[in-house]
Amino acid sequence: MRVSFVSDVHGNYDGLARIAERAERLVVLGDLLDYVDYHEPGNGILGSIFGADRIRTFTTLRANGDFMELHAYNRDLWETLADPVGTLTEVVTGRYEQVTRILPQDAAVILGNVDVESVWRQVVGDRWPDLDGTVLEIGGRTLGFVAGGSTRPGVQLRPSTGPWRPYVRDARDFRASLDRLGPVDVLCSHVPPDVPRLRYDTVPARLEMFGPGLIEAIDAHQPELAVFGHVHQPLARRIRRGRTECVNVGHFQRFPDAFEMQW
Repeated sequence: MRVSFVSDVHGNYDGLARIAERAERLVVLGDLLDYVDYHEPGNGILGSIFGADRIRTFTTLRANGDFMELHAYNRDLWETLADPVGTLTEVVTGRYEQVTRILPQDAAVILGNVDVESVWRQVVGDRWPDLDGTVLEIGGRTLGFVAGGSTRPGVQLRPSTGPWRPYVRDARDFRASLDRLGPVDVLCSHVPPDVPRLRYDTVPARLEMFGPGLIEAIDAHQPELAVFGHVHQPLARRIRRGRTECVNVGHFQRFPDAFEMQW
């Protein structure tokens, strides 16, 4: 069986449709949505609601690292709307409905840190089960799944102050889902393990979010494969740790190819 892994779709639904059409079995590792498209400011959630010109200001602040000003600007954008939650939910719902028309019924799907879990579950119902903390057998291999992003251990999850509710979890919650898996052949997550070469994004020049407990699970159980996404331009796309091949399956939005394994 050929298994095709993709992550960080970020709105590239045409590319996803092409992969879904030819995949023998498709595994999606999250970030179906694109909050801000830094390459095409008129796309993404913010671009579709507020227009490209306003989002160019957002992307400039982000590129300059002016995060306090960025957060204030983001808040001010949403405050221009009479019903920000309703507007956001309508846009996200429409995009998730588009995804459901693409995905094959046997696709294995988890969400990433940019996704909105509550809206996804409302849209898909039980058509695609919540795989977080569960093990699935595909082609004779066991795949264990941990969804979403995570805070760092010891860092309290701060409540969101705006309408956007990204799927970022408390580190203890993330690790509890991981612990439910036990030994598997393939460890699947959206975020990478805590390995600097896998976490470092060369464009913003910083270490990105990681999954608490992932590296410990890899060392303890030595799965054949650990697959993930989240870091768009990593210092290293794959490394070997013991007998485990750790692989960033790619930034699908910009490079719409799947990482494929034949079992």
